[in-house]
Amino acid sequence: MLSQKMQDALNEQINKELFSTYLYLSMSSYAESIGLKGIANWMRVQSQEELFHAMKFYDFVNERGGRAILQEIAKPEHEWASVEELFLGVRNHENFITKSINELVDLAIEERDHATNSFLKWFVDEQVEEEASADEVLNKIKLTGGQGNALFMIDMELSKRVFVPPVTA
Repeated sequence: MLSQKMQDALNEQINKELFSTYLYLSMSSYAESIGLKGIANWMRVQSQEELFHAMKFYDFVNERGGRAILQEIAKPEHEWASVEELFLGVRNHENFITKSINELVDLAIEERDHATNSFLKWFVDEQVEEEASADEVLNKIKLTGGQGNALFMIDMELSKRVFVPPVTA
């Protein structure tokens, strides 16, 4: 059974994951509006991953005898000055989510909530992948200047990404 403090913290995380879904959809719409359908696709897939994460938290809270309580989702940004700034936003947001997951782990350890700690290990590992993915694209954009033919090539590469629900134990 979840403590009230842990339930509240997990509900906050559900909200952060749902906000992430909105943010990446907003980024997708922005990319599409400037003719970068591959980047729009990458962001849309990222949005689907975040929804998967939110539902994973949602199900866990309910399975542990708690109650997932949905909160208002903040309005995400919708304009960026450049593609580099867009992916800098992705990286910064993933760093924010990593910090939040780490704080949940700290709380689980503090409360000696071994089940929640075990559950969160999947997210700790997932965030390593999320940050690396954002950094990889951001670095390519920085290296190439993110314009012209280089941007076209990056956009083509990102158009191939598809959402595959992660296999979880």
